[in-house]
Amino acid sequence: MAVLRLSVAQATVRFLARQYSQRDGTEHKLFAGCFGIFGHGNVAGLGQALLEAELAEPGALRYHQARNEQGMVHAATAFARMRNRLSTMACTASIGPGATNMVTGAALATINRLPVLLLPGDVFATRVSAPVLQELESPAGYDISVNDVFRPVSRFFDRVWRPEQLPAALLGAVRVLTDPVETGAVTIALPQDVQAQAYDWPVELFDRRVWHVPRPEPEPAALARAVAVLRAARRPLIVAGGGVGYSEATGALRAFVEATGIPVAETQAGKGSLRYDHPQAIGAVGSTGTTAANAIARDADVVLGIGTRYSDFTTASRTVFAAPGVRFVNLNVAALDAAKHSGAGLVADARQALLALAAALAGWSVPAEYRQRYQALAAAWDATVTRAYALGHGPLPAQSEVIGAVNEVSQPRDVVVCAAGSMPGDLHKLWRTRDPKGYHVEYGYSCMGYEIAGGLGVRMAAPDRDVYVMVGDGSYLMMAQELVTAVQEGIKIIVVLVQNHGFASIGALSQELGAQRFGTAYRFRDPGTGRLDGDTLPVDLAANAASLGVRVLRVDGVTALREALQQARAHTGGPVLVHVEADPLVAAPDSGSWWDVPVPEVSTLDSTRQAHQAYLGHKERQRGYLRPAGD
Repeated sequence: MAVLRLSVAQATVRFLARQYSQRDGTEHKLFAGCFGIFGHGNVAGLGQALLEAELAEPGALRYHQARNEQGMVHAATAFARMRNRLSTMACTASIGPGATNMVTGAALATINRLPVLLLPGDVFATRVSAPVLQELESPAGYDISVNDVFRPVSRFFDRVWRPEQLPAALLGAVRVLTDPVETGAVTIALPQDVQAQAYDWPVELFDRRVWHVPRPEPEPAALARAVAVLRAARRPLIVAGGGVGYSEATGALRAFVEATGIPVAETQAGKGSLRYDHPQAIGAVGSTGTTAANAIARDADVVLGIGTRYSDFTTASRTVFAAPGVRFVNLNVAALDAAKHSGAGLVADARQALLALAAALAGWSVPAEYRQRYQALAAAWDATVTRAYALGHGPLPAQSEVIGAVNEVSQPRDVVVCAAGSMPGDLHKLWRTRDPKGYHVEYGYSCMGYEIAGGLGVRMAAPDRDVYVMVGDGSYLMMAQELVTAVQEGIKIIVVLVQNHGFASIGALSQELGAQRFGTAYRFRDPGTGRLDGDTLPVDLAANAASLGVRVLRVDGVTALREALQQARAHTGGPVLVHVEADPLVAAPDSGSWWDVPVPEVSTLDSTRQAHQAYLGHKERQRGYLRPAGD
């Protein structure tokens, strides 16, 4: 048997460089590169291996220098989402804080079901130098390290204690990464001494390997049950989730709804499944939904969920689908989601199932009066968006006006990126999406700090599109370090930094729940009151970005913002940041939906007592898992 003598780290890098995914006859390089931050736990192992590979085979697995371990996982995850999970990045960090910094990124990837490979360093397998620097000593066992915290947030976890274990670990990892049902964060922990160990590897380990991503067909009996439910519907509604995009099923969805007339509401991950102005598009659904989508959802007698996991925001904490006897048909590649809400499960690839449904429902469509109703509601909401884009609020613009300016200046194929705060909800309601990949809001984990790192990953995955990162000052302060990576790599992202002087979203939620915006504004401590309610902090985030090498444009007002955005579009050679101050107290148009956040049952504060009474009113409308509200 032919063998190749390499270190464990060298073998890992060589293996990753030769993995490909394939769907519909098109191949994709599975690992487009490797982000890394080096410490004593990986510098002489994976660091040396990446150097050697770069010198011997340039471009096989390109190394990208990151600034924050969590940030690099976010960038890799955003890259994978933009590539519809057919390509991703690997990420390596040292043992200790470097490794555990990646845990938040791992959780985000797994919750959003996006593939990313994590290669943290680990303790000595031999324990000859134990306890090493940054090693956790657990009285429960000497084989426990900080990397064990990856287990609950990884779809696959392995630790390579001996070189012989590496092939099974690598093959198991890639199997999960390329499985549309199982995918998420995959972690292979590599003890630092094992990384450097040499071994005679069978050359077959390094063969070019193509992993075929399946398109499961719907089971005939399940398809027949779903068709029967849909044919009986008078007021059906489609809820389009992220699975529509990952399956590249937007064309099949468009043809299906044009034939049947079923309106489409979109989750955060599913936004862009239809163009905003398509006749069957009625906008965002749920807690951050539109008046049109939520009104239709309340009356729907059948809900066809496609590629959605029905998060609490999508269902408005199980209050939005309110019709007595409403039935669900759940089309999903994952049986877990297909079974939710006691639905008629259709476990299949979204595109293949839509084609099958279209054939089975040929000649059937919704009543004409139903079309007229949802299209009138959608038109009314679109007029609301137009007004929100041009409020004329002053002296500081409303956030809706900032969103409107970016939406109007951006081109149809450009991408907007966001993740946390008040911006995702406002974008979900207000952004007019014109391309299936034009909307990238991370809302499975809604992780503050994702935005800039995510924007970097999006632009790396789609270098022909401008990327607009919408971020508030709260998220910017959480994590902006990957701006330096963008400067280093000459990667252009347009960061629109909205200065709110605090946490606008949680401030509004706090007020609604009777907590009076406590702890949500950036203020000095007042000597008189002893509370953080003094003057505004003199923080200059524009100057901070400039100090990192970013071109910065400061603007006042919407007119200046539009001019700056045009300048940013023309900018080449790295990131540009547009700094605008907005009024956080001007809310986006309300759709009357709800989100279940419990309020204290007892309080000395009148504001909290009133909020609790309002909360009880909403709870009365909440559906149980098996029964409608009030049954």
